[in-house]
Parts: sequence; structure tokens; C-alpha cells
Amino acid sequence: MIPKEDIDKIFEAARVEEVVGDYVTLKKRGVNLIGLCPFHDEKTPSFYVSPVKGIYKCFGCGKGGHAINFMMEKELMSYPDALRHLAKKYNIQITEEEQTPEQLQSQNDRESLFVVSSYAQKKFSENLYTTDEGKSVGLGYFKERGFREDIIQKFQLGYSLSKRTAFSDSAIKEGYKLEYLVKAGLTIEYKNENELHSGNGENEEKRTEQEENLQLSKYADRFWGRVMFPVHNATGRVIAFGGRTLRTDKKTAKYINSPETAIYHKSDVLYGIFFAKKEINSQDNCFLVEGYTDVISMFQAGVENVVASSGTSLTVGQIKLIRRFTNNITILYDGDSAGIKASFRGIDLILEEGMNVKVLLFPDGEDPDSYSKRVNSEELKAFIKNNSKDFISFKTNLLMDEVQNDPIKKAGLIKEIVQSIALIPEAIYRSVYVKECSRIMDMEETILLNELNKIRSKRFNEKSHQSSKSTENTIISEEFKIEEKKQVGTASAEHQERDIIRLLLNYGNKNVMVDGEETDVDNKPIQIEITLAELIVHELENDGIVLENPLYKSVFTEFVQHLGKDKVLDYNYFISHENIAICALAVDLISSPYSLAKWEQHSIYTTLEENILKKSLYNAVYALKSRKLEMMIHDIQKRLKENPAEEELIRLMQTQHQLLEAKKTFNALLGRIVVK
Repeated sequence: MIPKEDIDKIFEAARVEEVVGDYVTLKKRGVNLIGLCPFHDEKTPSFYVSPVKGIYKCFGCGKGGHAINFMMEKELMSYPDALRHLAKKYNIQITEEEQTPEQLQSQNDRESLFVVSSYAQKKFSENLYTTDEGKSVGLGYFKERGFREDIIQKFQLGYSLSKRTAFSDSAIKEGYKLEYLVKAGLTIEYKNENELHSGNGENEEKRTEQEENLQLSKYADRFWGRVMFPVHNATGRVIAFGGRTLRTDKKTAKYINSPETAIYHKSDVLYGIFFAKKEINSQDNCFLVEGYTDVISMFQAGVENVVASSGTSLTVGQIKLIRRFTNNITILYDGDSAGIKASFRGIDLILEEGMNVKVLLFPDGEDPDSYSKRVNSEELKAFIKNNSKDFISFKTNLLMDEVQNDPIKKAGLIKEIVQSIALIPEAIYRSVYVKECSRIMDMEETILLNELNKIRSKRFNEKSHQSSKSTENTIISEEFKIEEKKQVGTASAEHQERDIIRLLLNYGNKNVMVDGEETDVDNKPIQIEITLAELIVHELENDGIVLENPLYKSVFTEFVQHLGKDKVLDYNYFISHENIAICALAVDLISSPYSLAKWEQHSIYTTLEENILKKSLYNAVYALKSRKLEMMIHDIQKRLKENPAEEELIRLMQTQHQLLEAKKTFNALLGRIVVK
């Protein structure tokens, strides 16, 4: 682990213009630098670098961040790897935390597993071309599947000889320890000769688990007599294998996969991710298929942004791995409807992680492997583009045949779809899907919204029991409270809240003069100096104003918490924030492609916002309060239409009058003309 002190040194030393300048030709424009964006194709520069603020921002594709973010985006590095890369660039010595003997042993064991796995891949690939059995059986199989020579070599495919100990014997002879061959899942040890000769492969993993702590004396290859598919991690290192038998014996498992090891956790791994990641990032979409051959065939057909879950149910870890490169997933299915229904849970997981999901169904009897071989590359890409559907349309169309004219079944289907929509974190996306569901199912949007809110309310209550005081639950609670208002199009305070956060990030630590509570000898308030952040927090909390947008609220809450410790945050804190969404928001709100020229030399004087901070602040606060009043008035008018009892009617009308008067006051302060 890299200590925080070293991370701070890297942030201080890494000049964003120098880091970006290694990849982009930058030209001076005012106080900023400008160039062609390295993340998308453009002819007119929209990519800006601010040396003063230490950030980059593309006003074309929206990408932005600091020097470390840039390396992560451009080279698809992890956060620690980006830090190490920049430490090397700026000659910063990283003193990673001293490890205990146990930690050192664990690290050495992991590296040993990488080494033996790499050896195994090379050995299996070598078998294809240097042994008669490998040529006739292994290479013959791949050629029969239609795989080109370059594809076989790119994916490092191989063959494990049919002699039960051929690989292990070779590895031990080459100096690799049996201990690590076993730990890597390449070799299985047995207690006695009977066990060694009894199994045929299908129960070998189970036996390994039962015997891992026993003193064993015999061994055999896990993958003997199988064509081999190496599994790579995101950096390209071999971490596991899948082996397919070519025997027709029904008692023999068709596929055997590596067991869980110190370097291989199948729930966090996707087959093909190393080969696909750059194209996933470039295309801003990831195609998800089921098996090894699906990935290879699609890749060979020119669709390179494709990965496989390798026959396992999709996991949160795998989804998060994809999210490092894109927010968009398209799941490719064959015509097996039973299998598709079983995978609906995976779609829900994708939605819950805040990602966009589309679904494609191949014709009956086809799968990604067979279809990509039957058509040419352009036809395959066109088919995918023209037949990918959002999950609402796909799920509804798939299940409608079962529903037919049965109202009970239809109600169940609607509820199932709304439950999926309820998982989506972003309200605006939920709104779009509710409208789509309303159209497809021919049902009133308000009914769907009521069901949606019931589901989200139940989920919130369940979470609040677990951690009623947590910030996360507070955000979820506030988000739920405004759910229906946002969905039905009621005026939202989104823009006003954003302006408040913009002022906090850009000028929160600047000082302004305000009237204090004490007076001078002339009975005039004594002026005191406070920060803009303190003034904004006072103005909002004094009137009980709560920000509704969860992201804006998170930023505001951090300002409040640090003010309680007499510390005023600035944008530097947020552009290096561990929450990627907050980091992106900060970069967006402090970025501007424009800078004012020196008009003063021409006797033309302009007023900068930083010179009228107090006025800007009150304008923003009054605008927010005015919008909040509009929302409250709208709510009362809605309740008045429901024909309340006379006593309630009078109370509501009195409240509405007071709110309207207050709104007039704020509009007057803002200089707005109010037509009576």
C-alpha cells in the first residue's frame, strides 16, 4: 500500500500540463492550454488544461480530472499503477508500508502462482505446434472451429497432453515446485494410487478441496487431454485456465475450470477483458457473452469489445470491472428462453450498479459463436446495432406471450419490471423507463409511479433499520421524498442547487464582509469577516433548506462537517476525492473554456464574479429559496384539487397565501418582475 504522504507528494509534483503534454499537443490560450481531445475524435480543439487549477477538461466528450485521472483514463491503469507511473516520472521514491513476514510470504506466494501459470500457458501453447498429439487433436480442434492462426496465438490457446502427469512432470523437471503447481490449480495431489486412477475429471475439484490439508504423495494434471483457454486479468497476466475435453464420454465433464486461488477469484474476472478493454473504452460499450469461444469468434469477426462471464452467473465484481471502462453493457443471448429468464438477476445487478443495459437475442439455434461465423463482419455489426433493445422492451416482449390475456399474470409482469426499474439509482433514468413501460404495457404512468415509490420506500426502510444515522441513508431518504415530484415533472431545484455547489467549490474559502449581531456607538451593525462557505451554510441551515440532489448534498455535507472542525475546503480537496462522481462534478464546476482578455487597456472594464461574491451568493440563495417555494406552492395546489375538508381547505389557502407573499419578496430581491 502506498502511504498517504507519498500520494500527496505525487499530487504536488505531477503537473497536469506536463502529464497531458506527453500525449497531446497543447497551445496557449489565455491562462489555459488547449488541444485535440485524446479520448474522442475531433477536428476543432475542445480539450482544455488549466495549470493553475491542476485539471483537464474536454467540453466535447465531458472527460475531466487531474494528472492521475488522466493516466488512468488514457492508459487504462489502476489508481495505484497510475501513482507509481507518475512517481517514476517525477523521481519520487515510494516507501510502501513495511510488510510483516506473513504479508511478504503471501506476496511471494502470489508471484509464484503468476510464474507457474505463465509457464503453463507457454507449455500448453507449445504443445499445439511441437507434439504430434497437440497438432492433430488440439490444433485440429481450433482449426475445425474456424479460428485463424493469429487469433489462436493472440488468445494464447493451447493443449494439455492426454498422459495424466505429462504437464506436472515437465514443470517439476523444469524446476517448478509441486507446492505451487497445486496452489495454482494446475496439479492435483492424491493420497493413494486408487484415487489417482479412479477419476475422469468431473470430481477433481471437489477432491482437491477435501484433501488440501492432507499429506499426499501422488499427483496428476488437472487438465489432461483438453484444449486450453488461458484466463488473463486486466493487465494481461495469466491467472487461470479453462479446459475443454474432446472425448465423447458422457461421464466426463465437458469443461473444467481452475479452482479459486490467491490470484484467481472468478467472481471478479471476465474472460477476454485484457484484449477487449481498449476497444470497450473506445466504443463506450461492452458486449457480454457466455463462453470462451463466443468471445474468440466475435473478436475474430471484428467485434473486439466483448467479454464472457465464462458460464457463471454475472456478479457485482464483474460488473464493476466493466464499469472501469464503460457504463454501457449489451448482453448477447442465444435463443434459449429458459436460460435468458435465469439471467434476469444479472440485468438487475447491472441496473443497481447505475449502468445502462441493452439486450440482444440471436435467432433460434444461433449463438454469438455460430452467428459470427455465418455472416461477415459488417453484417454482424449491423445485426447487433439494429436488434439491441433496452431491457424494458426486451423483458416485456419475452414474457408477454406467457401473460396473454390473463390480467393477474399481466399485473405480476408489470410489478416485476417496476421492481427492476426501482433498482436504478438515477431518478432521471427511472423516469425514462417508467414512461417506456407505461407505453408498452398501456398503463397510466401514475400507477407505475405509485408502485415504484412503494418498492423504493420499502427498500429504504429496510436499509434504515441497518444504519439509520448513516449519510448514505440520509441521501436515499431525501432522494425518495422527492421521487414523485421529479417523475411527474414538478419544478425541481436542480439548477439552483448546482449553482450553490459551484460557488462553494470556486469561492468557498474566500472572505466576505457581513453584518454582525453587535452594534457600534451609532447603533449600526459591526461588520465581520467570514468565508463564503460559512455564509452559505448559515443561510441554508437557518431556513432549513435541504439539498435534494444526492451528489450535491454529499458535497455540501462535507463542507459542513469540515466547517465544524474550523476548516474550509477548497476545490483541490474535491478534484482528488476518492468518490469518482464527486471528483468529476468538481472538475466540471470549476472548469471554463473561456477567459477574459485584457480589455482594461482599451478602457473597457468588466465585472468578475469573484469581485461581487456577496451579491452572487445572495442571488444564488434567493433563487434556491424561491424555487423551493414554487415547489411547495405546487404541492399545495395539488392538494387543493383533491377537495379537502373545509378546515383543511382554509389552512391550505392561508399557507398558500403566505408562500406566495414570500415568493414575491424573493423575486423582488432578485429583481424579477412579478405580474399580478
